[in-house]
Amino acid sequence: MYAEAKRVDAEVIPVVDIAPLRDGSDPKGVAQALHAASQGLGFIYVKGHGIAEGTIEAARLRAFDFFRSAEADKVKVAASGEHRGWLGRGGAKMGDDAKADLKESFIWGFEYAAGKAPDDHPLRGPNKWPDFVPAMEKHAMDYFGQAHDVARHLMRGFALGLDLEPGFFLRTCSAPLSRASFVYYPEQPEDMGEEQFGVGPHTDFGVLTVLCQDSVGGLQVQDVDGEWIHAPPIAGTLIVNVADLLSRWTDGAYKSTPHRVVNSSGRERLSLVLAFDPDPDTLIDAREIFGAGHAAKEEPITCGDYLVWRFGKAFSYRGAGGNE
Repeated sequence: MYAEAKRVDAEVIPVVDIAPLRDGSDPKGVAQALHAASQGLGFIYVKGHGIAEGTIEAARLRAFDFFRSAEADKVKVAASGEHRGWLGRGGAKMGDDAKADLKESFIWGFEYAAGKAPDDHPLRGPNKWPDFVPAMEKHAMDYFGQAHDVARHLMRGFALGLDLEPGFFLRTCSAPLSRASFVYYPEQPEDMGEEQFGVGPHTDFGVLTVLCQDSVGGLQVQDVDGEWIHAPPIAGTLIVNVADLLSRWTDGAYKSTPHRVVNSSGRERLSLVLAFDPDPDTLIDAREIFGAGHAAKEEPITCGDYLVWRFGKAFSYRGAGGNE
């Protein structure tokens, strides 16, 4: 079978109710559960997240309106050099020898309350909104705000799980590099070949990813034995995963795990993705967690510098010579 993956017991990717973290009734208990999961596969189903179903559904509908529009319209908001706007099929690939991903994406990012976006870093600038889907901006930003709140709660939980002050990971988060994307996967016939993916095997670049799947499925995660397992949708949950910068920050204690998408459902698939990252000058240094004498595996690096390097390798529109 093409891109075969195992179906496994639910305990392999745990479900954590974060409501007691959000409302303060048992933050330490949730933190311990997040800490344990992050040292395993680094993937966690999250319930009790607080994002309204109406917010999710409205964002989905507008995203479908966008992706089903004519390419001549979508190209009007083609991705800027600051990684804002539409990336068409083939705009990203996840390995030097990999085929380009089948997915399309629409990317936007953090805005100040006045609706203006910071422009102090190569990976952010003005958001680009399609005038042919006039309601998309409102519903996209509504979703961004609520998903970003979830990410901030989770980062407090991770800090508590590491016996740090709750705000440790949020100390420099007044103008975060966080960005969101609608990701559209067409149905993927087997005759496209075994090396073709909706998105190829990869780890996520930044600190934390918050993913809202639809009911179609297709996400697969590589387990500790190198085998691929399904991460099917669970109603009412998000799925979150440790990304590379959080793994680096914790000196590998938290795992950033390879994953991929194969959409063999015969239907369209749409994901809502929030990539949480703090301010660009945030120093990623494991010694801040484990002490000045800790011999970290990686040298300190700023969040902004790391992301520029990784994006340059993965996205062809940025004029890179290579890919991750």
